[in-house]
Amino acid sequence: MAEGAAADEEVENVVAGLGSYGGKVGLVTDCEEEIMLLWAIQQPIFSKHNAFVSQSALQLHIDACGRSLSILQSPSSLGTPGVTGSVMWDSGIILGKFLEHSVESGTIFLQGKNVIELGSGCGLVGCIAALLGAQVTLTDLPDRLKLLKKNVETNLYGDVRGSATVNELTWGDDLDTDITDPSPDFVLGSDVVYSEGAVLDLMETLVGLCGKQTTVILAGELRNDAILEYFLEAAMKEFVVGRVDQDQWHPDYCSSRVAIYVLVKK
Repeated sequence: MAEGAAADEEVENVVAGLGSYGGKVGLVTDCEEEIMLLWAIQQPIFSKHNAFVSQSALQLHIDACGRSLSILQSPSSLGTPGVTGSVMWDSGIILGKFLEHSVESGTIFLQGKNVIELGSGCGLVGCIAALLGAQVTLTDLPDRLKLLKKNVETNLYGDVRGSATVNELTWGDDLDTDITDPSPDFVLGSDVVYSEGAVLDLMETLVGLCGKQTTVILAGELRNDAILEYFLEAAMKEFVVGRVDQDQWHPDYCSSRVAIYVLVKK
């Protein structure tokens, strides 16, 4: 399909909101075409890598929700196979600022909402959601919780509109009823699609976690087209999937190397 024809078809699939997200969303109806659109039109390989982060720094500072957030990182852990949550990635910064921008523009309402963040890593996204009024449970693997708790304690002080707790959660394991009953209003995740094995466990957790009223918002780095296509194929069996165009993102935090998807159960 020619690039122009692909873009025209994308416009035809745009809907005004999906789940509890009220902004424009381009529905994904064909995984292969979606991958072609992303790599042909956004051309992620030509965009700057780590435009908003420094993974060698012990600390990152980002302004959000009227505060200067200080996010501790552990760069020395990055060389450990399978460990990516010890440092920030652009997708986490972009998702956090997307939430802030969406609340300000009225396309997302988080005050008092029950939010679960998967693969929280350094915790920026969950902290921003709490500052926006959500009751957030930040989750990750057992060996990631020390850094995660430290960042939550450091940044969520004083007058916080919402709240945050930190829990262990391994994708694919049985879910505790305290996070599934009632089902969360939102499930958030950044850079959670990174291997085929992780996709299977992630999907099992998403299916078990989400109710009909749950809206999933995932941001991811565009590294591997085959793994993203594998995820989309698996997700579309259980969820309606839509991609949020960059004109809906925070205007100062956009990157052609990142995509944001919204999912709701069929």
